[in-house]
Amino acid sequence: MSLNSFGHLFRVTTWGESHGPAIGAVVDGCPPGVALSEAGIQPWLDRRRPGQNRFTTQRQEPDTVEILSGTYEGRTTGTPIQLMIRNLDQRSKDYAAIADRFRPGHADLTYHLKYGLRDPRGGGRSSARETAARVAAGGVARAVLAALVPGLAIRGCMVQMGADAIDRAAFDAAEIDRNPFWCPDSAAARRWGGRLDAIRKAGDSVGAVVEVEATGVPPGLGAPVYAKLDADLAQAMMSINAVKAVEIGAGMAAAALTGSTNADEMRMGPAGPEFLSNNAGGILGGISTGQPVVVRFAVKPTSSILTPRQGLTAAGEEVQIATRGRHDPCVGIRAVPVGEAMMACVLLDQLLMHRGQTGGGVPGRIGG
Repeated sequence: MSLNSFGHLFRVTTWGESHGPAIGAVVDGCPPGVALSEAGIQPWLDRRRPGQNRFTTQRQEPDTVEILSGTYEGRTTGTPIQLMIRNLDQRSKDYAAIADRFRPGHADLTYHLKYGLRDPRGGGRSSARETAARVAAGGVARAVLAALVPGLAIRGCMVQMGADAIDRAAFDAAEIDRNPFWCPDSAAARRWGGRLDAIRKAGDSVGAVVEVEATGVPPGLGAPVYAKLDADLAQAMMSINAVKAVEIGAGMAAAALTGSTNADEMRMGPAGPEFLSNNAGGILGGISTGQPVVVRFAVKPTSSILTPRQGLTAAGEEVQIATRGRHDPCVGIRAVPVGEAMMACVLLDQLLMHRGQTGGGVPGRIGG
């Protein structure tokens, strides 16, 4: 059991390695009759695609998606959808020098200890290249969500690079698509550009915090106790390469609050309950409230750096290792569309489970 799948009813299995001929995903459980085409999925992959600016890896991959099954005349059939993305710019020779070495911060050591062998070419299955398949699957999820919940929208952004966070008072959603960092604060994006140039030239890397928000999420998604919406979101985000922490709503900051300040007070609005704050991140008791669902995750600094670090060889010798090749100085940048894709997959999965259990209706009602 290798556990390369996630989801309950909307289930995604990814396959392939960084330097293999292709990577991809099998999406099962997609409802039939949904309009779906390669052209509809491609824009999401284009947002994640490497080599678009000097702040990301210069590996040149078009990341063109191919739908091999599961559609007929532009609509889903309800059968498994096979998605494939060909790898066209592999440089396996970049990894020849570390084929028998375990790089610090990488999965080299753990893959060897678990399986007895590993694919050293770009990390093989542990490479962030795998996330392109998730983004393709997320494109399928978005298409279904657009059909079932037209008002639902998902937006990701980078809110911190290293120790430098955005100014929340300057948050401008329109700014996110205007800079290479997916940053909602133009002043922060300018600071980050200069700092990341210096870090990259020094042969180093830096971490980041990514925030993903979903608005228009209907109430009632999620189920106690082991299918909580926030539990599934945390698992999904934590499964992304290089992610080391996940928080929902106020997250870790909630530990510093009192009960009176943390509780999201309610009032009765014309359309039902309204909340005066959103410390819960749109989820109470594992079930969506109808407020925006807010998730943040921390991405560690890229471990593939030119600065020599102490590692080991397969023979147990201590050596200095500098990883050459094409790598992201801040992998958090390209993690933004990946986080959006995982949000889409989890929300659709939970929506399908909710409809299966309740028939899609809302059993509870507040007010007359």
